[in-house]
Amino acid sequence: MTIEAPMSRYKKQNLLIAVTVMVGLAVWFYYDGHYQTSFIEKHTVDGKPDSTLLFNQKSPPFFILGAVVVSIYFFAVRGKKVVADEAGLKACGKTIDYGSIEKINKTHFDSKGFFVVTYKDPQGKSCELKISDRTYDNLPAVLDHLVAKIS
Repeated sequence: MTIEAPMSRYKKQNLLIAVTVMVGLAVWFYYDGHYQTSFIEKHTVDGKPDSTLLFNQKSPPFFILGAVVVSIYFFAVRGKKVVADEAGLKACGKTIDYGSIEKINKTHFDSKGFFVVTYKDPQGKSCELKISDRTYDNLPAVLDHLVAKIS
């Protein structure tokens, strides 16, 4: 049986909110810095713009660039998920066999929404993987499946 935990709505919505805020600020600052005559007059001293006016004139491209970067990140991670199937746990681009899992620390799962999987990588080194419900939905089912498989 395969159990999937897709990218959470919380993370997707936060990324979309960040893009919206950056675009909104870019439009607002561009308008104030180039078209709002009362703002321009208020922030011009001896014929030279002060730091506030300069910020409003020069920052919009950086806000747009930030929105583009966050959008690219959103499209890169939107299909990301944790999968617990018969072979092992697939998360963060790693496949962890159930036999290599040493322990699962779920003490903070109910209060803070994350659990930590300690496992041995192919070189024999002990590694930890923290999986949070702020990043993935349906984690209680994945955790129950993991505990059932390693016990």
